Amino acid sequence: MENDRTAKLHVLTLTPFYPSDENKVGGCFVAETLEQLKTCGVASSVIAVDSVYHASRRASREFPAEWIRYPQLPGNFGLSSAGRFLGSTLLPRVRQIHQRSPLQVIHAHAALPSGHAAAFLSKRLGIPFVVTIHGLDVFNSCFENGMAAGWRRKASLKVYKAASKVICISGKVKQLLMDGMSAKVAAEVLYNGTNPILFSPGSTQSGPPVILLVGNLLAGKGHELVLRAMSRLKALNPDLQCSMIGEGADRDRFASLARDLGISDDVHFLGRRSRCEVAEAMRNCTVFALPSRYEGLGCVYLEAMACGKPIIACRGQGIDEIIDHGANGWLIPVDGLEQLVEGLQVLLGNAELRARIGESARQTILDRLTLERQAVRLANLYQEVAP
Repeated sequence: MENDRTAKLHVLTLTPFYPSDENKVGGCFVAETLEQLKTCGVASSVIAVDSVYHASRRASREFPAEWIRYPQLPGNFGLSSAGRFLGSTLLPRVRQIHQRSPLQVIHAHAALPSGHAAAFLSKRLGIPFVVTIHGLDVFNSCFENGMAAGWRRKASLKVYKAASKVICISGKVKQLLMDGMSAKVAAEVLYNGTNPILFSPGSTQSGPPVILLVGNLLAGKGHELVLRAMSRLKALNPDLQCSMIGEGADRDRFASLARDLGISDDVHFLGRRSRCEVAEAMRNCTVFALPSRYEGLGCVYLEAMACGKPIIACRGQGIDEIIDHGANGWLIPVDGLEQLVEGLQVLLGNAELRARIGESARQTILDRLTLERQAVRLANLYQEVAP
């Protein structure tokens, strides 16, 4: 088997994405992968990092980590230099870890600040590092222009050039990286995986039809589009419900829009939910829809697919490398309200089609996108770059 070739490795994970007592589901896509890596002979030391401008966090009992805060100039302005501060803060602690149990690889999640800090540590301790790009903002412009965005881009470029491997969560992310690099970089696509046991199909749904969204309540995620589509569909589907799991700055705006559209009684803001509760909501929904404008891949799509549900997502995002439109999912253009209305109308009105797409969606996960498969590939990548 593939993972038989992987010797025992000790990897240091540096990540701003990780569960804590304050947010038990934040960064679960990192934590769950690390748990799976244990079966591949990979031991992980985890340092979860956050700026001093945020409230301190406590380690989750389920996913232990050492939380370390670092100095940073306020806002996105300070992101280009935060990695140097973080690296200096971490050096004594990482040296202790390395002396106690030698590290073969440092894995940083996102170029800034973790990747920047990993490059700093790699140079001083002689440990190779890899960095994962988790979104479409590859060079950390934060969708801004100006001098500060230029500094962030320059810092990101240095990280990618110095890394032994740049891990891209989709081909879309890799293409953006390669298009923006003036020098050769060692990049590889490694899709996220999901747990098909936790996220598995349930019994036949009963009750009113439900559109489910899971994600931060932010404008770019497509919640507004779903609300507008729902208001158009209510005449034909008077019992139609919409459930939104997640928190975010635009919650009040979405609630106000639902009132203006006359659908507020049928839109349910459920807030943050546990992993088990998310899985249960996915099993009980009719259609999963998240027409997001900016998704490197989107773990929630994979989770809903594993639950045997038809998903609706946007073309031009990482997920369209996984979805065969009409076969294992449904794709619409970004901001495609008419296409969303049409897709929801077709799927809500055809139980046989939903079942067929859902079965194909789950099989796609089982064939290509399990946590086990992701962990084996990641362990082999560590083995490649380890000294």
